[in-house]
Amino acid sequence: MPAPHSTTQNHLLAAVPATEFDRLSAHLELVPMPLGQVLYESGGRLDHVYFPTTCIVSHMYLLRDGASAEIAVVGNEGIVGTSIFMGGETTPSRAVVRGAGHGYRLKAHLLKEEFDRGGPVLRLLLRYTQALMTQMTQTAVCNRHHSVEQQVCRTLLLSLDRSSGAGLTLTQELMASLLGVRREGVTEAAGNLQRAGLIRYSRGHIEVLDRPGLEQAVCECYGCVQLEFGRLLCDVPRVQPAALAA
Repeated sequence: MPAPHSTTQNHLLAAVPATEFDRLSAHLELVPMPLGQVLYESGGRLDHVYFPTTCIVSHMYLLRDGASAEIAVVGNEGIVGTSIFMGGETTPSRAVVRGAGHGYRLKAHLLKEEFDRGGPVLRLLLRYTQALMTQMTQTAVCNRHHSVEQQVCRTLLLSLDRSSGAGLTLTQELMASLLGVRREGVTEAAGNLQRAGLIRYSRGHIEVLDRPGLEQAVCECYGCVQLEFGRLLCDVPRVQPAALAA
């Protein structure tokens, strides 16, 4: 039986103090977020922010020639739409759902009003934004200096951390688009990981068989991102989907 939907499935919402949450809760709207849904386009105005619960959202940067690369991934640990409270109404990146599920939507001006109160919500969102910036920075370094196989491991682990199980819906074509590399490179990397017994890949579905092994194969970038999220958001509760279903 599927777990019931709850705002506490999103770690940031679960960390908002009761007084501030009461001001926002009536305006939170549970919405389905299907695979491929574009939440906002590059340069477009942000009318809503999103708190994913069971979906995964990619921040993609698109070049003029159509090439793209993922610069950050957001799941149940965070929020999509940080530009709203950081002083901008638009962003140069594109936000697209790459793991179907649900999330809570909130009108952007309501979150901005809460942020402008200068209370605990402001501090929470700023700490999350710093952690997100670390992920973006580390992604740029990783894409420049580490092998495609290490990048695939990093992407899988970051996705697993934001997922409810050991399986991911992720085609090789999509993975290549996320990493900004040729599909052949992803095919070779996925084949190596499968032969090593770390994953099982079939028709766009990846099942992680040996997570500790995957963590051994990944580059230092994954650990750096996890360390910074843990340091900055150590007081944010981590609600496990399995516990919600119990």
